[in-house]
Amino acid sequence: MGKVAKAIMKLWKPISFGCIVLVGLIILLAPAPAFAQSCALCYTQAAASGSRMIQALKSGILILIAPPTFMSIGLIFVCYRKRNQTRNDNAESDGDWRKVDDSDDLSSNNW
Repeated sequence: MGKVAKAIMKLWKPISFGCIVLVGLIILLAPAPAFAQSCALCYTQAAASGSRMIQALKSGILILIAPPTFMSIGLIFVCYRKRNQTRNDNAESDGDWRKVDDSDDLSSNNW
């Protein structure tokens, strides 16, 4: 790799990190209603309901969010724990599926 390529790679890391931070800040600073679907029927029903109904709606949203979040965290945990299992089992194979001996005649196979 040349000097120019190394210099470009050194500059690219801070630029990409800066872009990720910028996108994160834009997402955090954007107003919350911008992310809502703004369904007219849902909005009018929620606005017309009482405080108990609004609290039940908020609780229902949390209940619907919790299981997928915990399942995703569990899947990430399992994948992290098992990440090296297949690499260590085949350490002696050298990446070859089949060792070919000099005595094997590959042209005699009836493929």
